[in-house]
Amino acid sequence: MIRPFVALALCVALAGCGKERFQDLQEFMKDAEANIPRKIEPLPEVKAYTPFEYAAFDLPDPFRPRKLTPTKGEGGLQPDLNRRKEPLEAFPLESLKMVGTLQQQREIFALIKADNTVYRVRKGNYMGQNFGLITDVGETEIKLKEIVQDATGDWTERVSSLQLIDESDKK
Repeated sequence: MIRPFVALALCVALAGCGKERFQDLQEFMKDAEANIPRKIEPLPEVKAYTPFEYAAFDLPDPFRPRKLTPTKGEGGLQPDLNRRKEPLEAFPLESLKMVGTLQQQREIFALIKADNTVYRVRKGNYMGQNFGLITDVGETEIKLKEIVQDATGDWTERVSSLQLIDESDKK
């Protein structure tokens, strides 16, 4: 006798749960359908491709090196190519380091470190690969006058300097 009552109670419980099943999902779908535009805009019109015509065959080739025409006259400023090179001219100026100064008989010498070797230079010596002539030696700086070629092939002067490196700052 208890079995039919239990079966009836289960049927009533299941019937009560089944009506509201997925109600929130169905409401979400109705709201989502309401926000969808019904008309789809057409795709933009595709423009026809127009090929580029290269008409610069009479212009110089941009991949072939060429020398610009000089603006100055020949025979201006030039380095002395027949002069015997000094040891520090084998190094680029960026790789040279001034590590100190030395004074002997009222003449100041600069100590230059290159390739783990220390060289002594003074005013009038050459250093660097651009024909750098030392014009002044100070306590903390060496001033140079370099002779370099510009884009047209002419020689021009450039002033450079080499600063004293303080080894105690690196530690």
